[in-house]
Amino acid sequence: MLGIQEFGVFIATAIILNLTPGSDTFYILGRSVALGRRAGIASVLGISTGSLVHTLAAALGLSALLVASSSAFLVVKLLGAAYLVFLGIRMILSKSTEAAIPSDFAPSPLFSIYRQGVITNVLNPKVALFFLALVPQFIATDSPSKFVAFMVLGLCFIATGTLWCFCLVWFSSLLTKRIRKSESFSRILNRSAGALFVSLGVKLAVAK
Repeated sequence: MLGIQEFGVFIATAIILNLTPGSDTFYILGRSVALGRRAGIASVLGISTGSLVHTLAAALGLSALLVASSSAFLVVKLLGAAYLVFLGIRMILSKSTEAAIPSDFAPSPLFSIYRQGVITNVLNPKVALFFLALVPQFIATDSPSKFVAFMVLGLCFIATGTLWCFCLVWFSSLLTKRIRKSESFSRILNRSAGALFVSLGVKLAVAK
Protein backbone atom coordinates (compact mmCIF):
# COMPACT_ATOMS: atom_id res chain seq x y z
CA MET A 1 0.00 0.00 0.00
CA LEU A 2 2.88 2.37 0.76
CA GLY A 3 4.87 1.20 -2.22
CA ILE A 4 7.23 -0.88 -0.08
CA GLN A 5 8.69 -3.81 -1.99
CA GLU A 6 9.82 -7.14 -0.49
CA PHE A 7 9.38 -6.08 3.12
CA GLY A 8 10.39 -9.53 4.40
CA VAL A 9 13.68 -9.32 2.52
CA PHE A 10 14.28 -5.88 4.01
CA ILE A 11 13.75 -7.14 7.56
CA ALA A 12 16.07 -10.10 6.96
CA THR A 13 18.64 -7.71 5.51
CA ALA A 14 18.30 -5.37 8.48
CA ILE A 15 18.82 -8.19 10.96
CA ILE A 16 21.91 -9.52 9.19
CA LEU A 17 23.42 -6.07 8.86
CA ASN A 18 22.74 -5.20 12.48
CA LEU A 19 24.45 -8.43 13.55
CA THR A 20 27.54 -7.47 11.55
CA PRO A 21 30.11 -5.87 13.88
CA GLY A 22 30.91 -2.27 13.02
CA SER A 23 32.19 0.93 14.61
CA ASP A 24 28.90 1.52 16.44
CA THR A 25 28.97 -2.02 17.80
CA PHE A 26 32.45 -1.66 19.23
CA TYR A 27 31.70 1.81 20.57
CA ILE A 28 28.73 0.40 22.51
CA LEU A 29 30.73 -2.59 23.73
CA GLY A 30 33.56 -0.31 24.83
CA ARG A 31 31.20 1.89 26.84
CA SER A 32 29.53 -1.13 28.40
CA VAL A 33 32.79 -2.84 29.35
CA ALA A 34 34.44 0.32 30.68
CA LEU A 35 31.51 2.06 32.39
CA GLY A 36 28.77 -0.53 32.88
CA ARG A 37 25.37 -1.33 31.46
CA ARG A 38 23.76 2.07 32.12
CA ALA A 39 26.47 3.73 30.05
CA GLY A 40 25.99 1.08 27.38
CA ILE A 41 22.25 1.74 27.26
CA ALA A 42 22.87 5.49 26.97
CA SER A 43 25.23 4.79 24.07
CA VAL A 44 22.63 2.63 22.33
CA LEU A 45 19.99 5.35 22.64
CA GLY A 46 22.44 7.90 21.27
CA ILE A 47 23.36 5.74 18.27
CA SER A 48 19.68 5.03 17.58
CA THR A 49 18.85 8.74 17.72
CA GLY A 50 21.61 9.42 15.21
CA SER A 51 20.18 6.76 12.92
CA LEU A 52 16.79 8.44 13.19
CA VAL A 53 18.36 11.69 11.99
CA HIS A 54 19.79 9.87 8.95
CA THR A 55 16.40 8.29 8.27
CA LEU A 56 14.62 11.66 8.37
CA ALA A 57 17.25 13.22 6.09
CA ALA A 58 16.96 10.39 3.57
CA ALA A 59 13.16 10.42 3.73
CA LEU A 60 12.88 14.17 3.22
CA GLY A 61 15.55 14.43 0.55
CA LEU A 62 14.82 11.35 -1.53
CA SER A 63 11.04 11.58 -1.32
CA ALA A 64 11.32 15.17 -2.57
CA LEU A 65 13.53 13.94 -5.40
CA LEU A 66 10.93 11.35 -6.27
CA VAL A 67 8.29 14.04 -6.58
CA ALA A 68 10.58 16.20 -8.72
CA SER A 69 11.82 13.51 -11.11
CA SER A 70 11.35 9.75 -11.19
CA SER A 71 14.30 9.55 -13.61
CA ALA A 72 16.58 11.34 -11.16
CA PHE A 73 15.49 9.03 -8.39
CA LEU A 74 16.24 6.04 -10.63
CA VAL A 75 19.77 7.36 -11.06
CA VAL A 76 20.09 7.60 -7.27
CA LYS A 77 18.90 4.02 -6.91
CA LEU A 78 21.40 2.79 -9.48
CA LEU A 79 24.23 4.67 -7.78
CA GLY A 80 23.08 3.19 -4.49
CA ALA A 81 23.09 -0.27 -6.04
CA ALA A 82 26.64 0.26 -7.27
CA TYR A 83 27.67 1.39 -3.79
CA LEU A 84 26.10 -1.71 -2.22
CA VAL A 85 27.95 -3.97 -4.67
CA PHE A 86 31.21 -2.15 -3.87
CA LEU A 87 30.66 -2.54 -0.12
CA GLY A 88 29.69 -6.18 -0.54
CA ILE A 89 32.77 -7.10 -2.56
CA ARG A 90 35.02 -5.27 -0.09
CA MET A 91 33.42 -7.10 2.86
CA ILE A 92 33.72 -10.49 1.15
CA LEU A 93 37.39 -9.96 0.31
CA SER A 94 38.26 -8.32 3.62
CA LYS A 95 40.65 -10.20 5.89
CA SER A 96 39.23 -9.16 9.24
CA THR A 97 41.55 -8.96 12.17
CA GLU A 98 40.90 -9.04 15.89
CA ALA A 99 38.22 -6.54 16.87
CA ALA A 100 39.48 -3.40 18.50
CA ILE A 101 37.11 -2.69 21.37
CA PRO A 102 38.02 0.50 23.25
CA SER A 103 37.91 0.17 27.01
CA ASP A 104 39.57 3.38 28.23
CA PHE A 105 36.55 5.68 28.35
CA ALA A 106 36.60 8.16 31.22
CA PRO A 107 33.55 8.25 33.52
CA SER A 108 30.92 10.65 32.17
CA PRO A 109 27.32 11.65 32.96
CA LEU A 110 24.79 9.50 31.15
CA PHE A 111 23.50 12.43 29.08
CA SER A 112 27.04 13.16 27.89
CA ILE A 113 27.43 9.54 26.84
CA TYR A 114 24.09 9.72 25.02
CA ARG A 115 25.11 12.96 23.28
CA GLN A 116 28.44 11.49 22.20
CA GLY A 117 26.60 8.51 20.72
CA VAL A 118 24.34 10.84 18.71
CA ILE A 119 27.29 12.86 17.43
CA THR A 120 29.32 9.75 16.59
CA ASN A 121 26.52 8.40 14.44
CA VAL A 122 25.28 11.62 12.85
CA LEU A 123 28.77 12.71 11.77
CA ASN A 124 29.61 9.34 10.23
CA PRO A 125 29.27 9.83 6.44
CA LYS A 126 29.26 6.07 5.90
CA VAL A 127 25.96 5.81 7.79
CA ALA A 128 24.39 8.51 5.62
CA LEU A 129 25.60 6.81 2.44
CA PHE A 130 24.31 3.50 3.69
CA PHE A 131 20.80 4.81 4.32
CA LEU A 132 20.76 6.52 0.94
CA ALA A 133 21.91 3.33 -0.77
CA LEU A 134 19.85 0.69 1.04
CA VAL A 135 16.41 2.09 1.82
CA PRO A 136 15.46 3.22 -1.72
CA GLN A 137 15.97 -0.31 -3.05
CA PHE A 138 12.79 -1.38 -1.27
CA ILE A 139 10.55 1.53 -2.35
CA ALA A 140 8.77 1.61 -5.70
CA THR A 141 9.38 4.71 -7.83
CA ASP A 142 5.59 5.12 -8.14
CA SER A 143 4.96 4.80 -4.41
CA PRO A 144 1.96 6.96 -3.38
CA SER A 145 3.36 7.58 0.13
CA LYS A 146 7.07 7.99 -0.36
CA PHE A 147 7.98 9.80 2.84
CA VAL A 148 5.94 7.40 4.97
CA ALA A 149 7.51 4.41 3.20
CA PHE A 150 11.00 5.75 3.91
CA MET A 151 10.15 6.32 7.56
CA VAL A 152 8.57 2.89 8.02
CA LEU A 153 11.63 1.12 6.59
CA GLY A 154 14.04 3.35 8.47
CA LEU A 155 12.26 2.85 11.78
CA CYS A 156 12.16 -0.92 11.25
CA PHE A 157 15.89 -0.92 10.63
CA ILE A 158 16.50 1.20 13.73
CA ALA A 159 14.22 -0.99 15.85
CA THR A 160 16.02 -4.22 14.95
CA GLY A 161 19.37 -2.53 15.50
CA THR A 162 18.36 -1.09 18.86
CA LEU A 163 17.12 -4.46 20.13
CA TRP A 164 20.36 -6.12 19.06
CA CYS A 165 22.45 -3.40 20.71
CA PHE A 166 20.55 -3.79 23.97
CA CYS A 167 21.45 -7.49 23.81
CA LEU A 168 25.08 -6.48 23.29
CA VAL A 169 24.97 -4.31 26.37
CA TRP A 170 23.36 -7.02 28.48
CA PHE A 171 25.83 -9.71 27.49
CA SER A 172 28.75 -7.35 26.92
CA SER A 173 31.38 -9.21 28.91
CA LEU A 174 30.63 -12.55 27.28
CA LEU A 175 30.37 -11.15 23.75
CA THR A 176 33.52 -9.08 24.19
CA LYS A 177 35.54 -12.19 25.00
CA ARG A 178 34.06 -14.15 22.13
CA ILE A 179 34.54 -11.42 19.54
CA ARG A 180 38.11 -10.85 20.64
CA LYS A 181 38.97 -14.55 20.59
CA SER A 182 37.16 -15.57 17.41
CA GLU A 183 38.08 -13.94 14.11
CA SER A 184 35.81 -16.41 12.30
CA PHE A 185 32.72 -14.90 13.99
CA SER A 186 33.28 -11.47 12.46
CA ARG A 187 34.47 -12.95 9.17
CA ILE A 188 31.33 -15.05 8.66
CA LEU A 189 29.01 -12.13 9.42
CA ASN A 190 30.99 -9.77 7.18
CA ARG A 191 30.93 -12.18 4.26
CA SER A 192 27.23 -12.94 4.71
CA ALA A 193 26.39 -9.25 4.71
CA GLY A 194 28.74 -8.69 1.78
CA ALA A 195 27.03 -11.35 -0.31
CA LEU A 196 23.68 -9.80 0.58
CA PHE A 197 24.87 -6.36 -0.54
CA VAL A 198 26.11 -7.69 -3.87
CA SER A 199 22.88 -9.61 -4.56
CA LEU A 200 20.73 -6.56 -3.77
CA GLY A 201 22.82 -4.31 -5.96
CA VAL A 202 22.83 -6.73 -8.90
CA LYS A 203 19.12 -7.37 -8.58
CA LEU A 204 18.37 -3.65 -8.81
CA ALA A 205 20.79 -3.11 -11.69
CA VAL A 206 19.13 -5.78 -13.87
CA ALA A 207 15.54 -5.03 -12.87
CA LYS A 208 13.36 -3.46 -15.54
